[in-house]
Amino acid sequence: MGTLTDLFTPDRVAVVGATPREGSIGRAITENLLADFDGETVPVNPNYDAVLGEPCVPEVADADADLAVVVVPPTIVLDAVEACGEAGVRNVVVITAGFGETGGEGAARESRLAELADEYDLNVVGPNSLGVMSTPSGMNATFGPENALPGGLSFMSQSGAFITAVLDWANDQGIGFKDVVSLGNKAVLDETDFVEHWGDDEETDVIIGYLEGIEDGRAFIDAAREATADTPIVLVKSGRTSAGAQAASSHTGTLAGSEKAYEAGLDQAGVLRAESTEELFDAAGILGSQPLPETDRVAVITNAGGPGVMATDAVGDAELEMASFSAETTERLREAMPEEANVHNPVDVIGDADLDRFREAIEIVLDDENVGAALVLSAPTAVLSFEDLAESLAEIQADAAVPVAACLMGGDRTREPKRRLQEVGVPCYFDPARAVRSLDALVRYRKISEREYAEPTTYDVDRERALSVLQRVRERDDNRLGVEAMDLLDAYGIPTPDGEIVDSPEDAETVAEGISGDAVMKIVSPDILHKSDIGGVEVGVSARDAADTYETLITRARNYQPDATILGVQVQEMVDLEDGVETIVGMNRDPQFGPLLMFGLGGIFVEVMEDTTFRVAPVSDHEARTMTEEVQSAPLLRGARGREPVDVDGVVETIGRLSQLVTDFPAIVELDVNPLVALPAADADGDAAGSASADAAEGESIDSGAGGAAKPAGGDRGVAAVDVRLTVDPAELPDND
Repeated sequence: MGTLTDLFTPDRVAVVGATPREGSIGRAITENLLADFDGETVPVNPNYDAVLGEPCVPEVADADADLAVVVVPPTIVLDAVEACGEAGVRNVVVITAGFGETGGEGAARESRLAELADEYDLNVVGPNSLGVMSTPSGMNATFGPENALPGGLSFMSQSGAFITAVLDWANDQGIGFKDVVSLGNKAVLDETDFVEHWGDDEETDVIIGYLEGIEDGRAFIDAAREATADTPIVLVKSGRTSAGAQAASSHTGTLAGSEKAYEAGLDQAGVLRAESTEELFDAAGILGSQPLPETDRVAVITNAGGPGVMATDAVGDAELEMASFSAETTERLREAMPEEANVHNPVDVIGDADLDRFREAIEIVLDDENVGAALVLSAPTAVLSFEDLAESLAEIQADAAVPVAACLMGGDRTREPKRRLQEVGVPCYFDPARAVRSLDALVRYRKISEREYAEPTTYDVDRERALSVLQRVRERDDNRLGVEAMDLLDAYGIPTPDGEIVDSPEDAETVAEGISGDAVMKIVSPDILHKSDIGGVEVGVSARDAADTYETLITRARNYQPDATILGVQVQEMVDLEDGVETIVGMNRDPQFGPLLMFGLGGIFVEVMEDTTFRVAPVSDHEARTMTEEVQSAPLLRGARGREPVDVDGVVETIGRLSQLVTDFPAIVELDVNPLVALPAADADGDAAGSASADAAEGESIDSGAGGAAKPAGGDRGVAAVDVRLTVDPAELPDND
């Protein structure tokens, strides 16, 4: 597909299916184009010589058009689109419904539409679209009831009805747009294409949108990251998918539903997510009209003490802080204000303040270099005119170096002052919390625009060995692997305790003899997940007791579930939990965003506390480290209440290696490393003693036992992946050549 510039700047638009019939969509689109479009509108319909006074051509090939808007019955849409391709019309908007949203026949039609677009290199919007608009040329190629006002917002929506409602409201509010597109079914062009286009468009100040889903999460993240370096993106994301909602076999799967993927993905993309239409346009309005603050510090100037406190509370709920004035500012305010006034932030000029006092306070505060943004908040009084205050504020903000928002708390008397402020780009609200939220959007976007994105970290790994482990599912009745897949972690350099899975008492004793100190022994069966419930775990097993313990574990498993597949018994080096911290690293594959990594507190706490954080893989070293810092239990890793700090670097590297693993192998659907034991940082140099392990098949902590290990599990890093559990899709596995 080529550039989208021609989609929004055509000289000639062909309406394929134009008709003079009252109430028809073909007529509505033709009327809208004829009303405002600077270019030429060409009706295409073999049944008419003219439509609405415009000469009508029988074929799109006769239109010599740059853009074709197709509004014919679904059964002939494909013929019309192919005719566009043959005629060299590279930009096509398919208004017609009756495609993937209607079932099998429609889905097949939509698939063929995508094939035609690829064959003829077409930019196709839709199908099932309201159409497109571009205000610089007055183009309204939609069947909506009115055109958009000109402005700097470019707007995409997966709902055509949402566009018509928003435009009706925006026209009333005086809010303007550059481009508007109804995405429809997104058979060809999707949200990523428009983010890429508008990110390069100098006339687009802010990209906004309403989405119900994202087609390719990773591509969207990459495109949005590039766009948001200069152009803010604000989205309302609604709807839920079933991803992650199934009865997942891993902790990660049950915690990482689709909403978690969108939260993580949109945050990584640098998108500001709005929860409502009001919040969407509040953020977009201030981002398009006010400068970015250099600091997070906000000043409030008000004539009403109560609303000032409300604004202060809202600042505390945002990524903002109340500014501390310099001594000079405080002294200037003290000299200018009456004794009853509050000269500290929030500044209260008190209710009898006239315009001069209010204005002087604003000017003094805006002169303070500690102030990054300001909120001017006023309640109505008999001694202050909102019109005069708005005019003064318009004059002041013209020379202000910091963003300014206003809050006029009143009814009809605020209408004209609000309009005046909007003319000069000062957003005005009734609710102080809305005003603060908008200032917060500026701060959040400033931090986004300053981000530096590192390339995902890569490591030397043994992919062939990892593939051979994953291919074991082809020999099984189900697609789950447990501790028998510990070699998978070894292949990707993730430290694991010494040990093996054995299938005889003699081998159990031999392996135990090779372990320094006592061992932990666990039954290995894909059919028995809750091992400790059946006595399937024994801790502190000496080499001389290993053979008998093997027999005991096998017997317990057979008695509990006679038909269970028993792969053997794991004999494993014990890991010190006394001074370590149990964490979990996992992955659930989301259908839109792909591999969604999880990190959090492990063991039983992952289910109880759900103290977890998520990122879409692959991740950089910085992103992995940030994951370890933003969980509530992060102080445990740093050494809370006198405990030794753990090897956070080892945890970060493990997250990175797991990220590479699940990116390299799309066949991995879900994966848990639980617990990943983080040992004290000193242990990474070889000073650890092992005294406990865990039944990681269900994340259960095991009390400390006798015995010890001469080195930390996992060699020279103070982390140990005690257990692993994963689900594999065999159909996604490559052949092992």
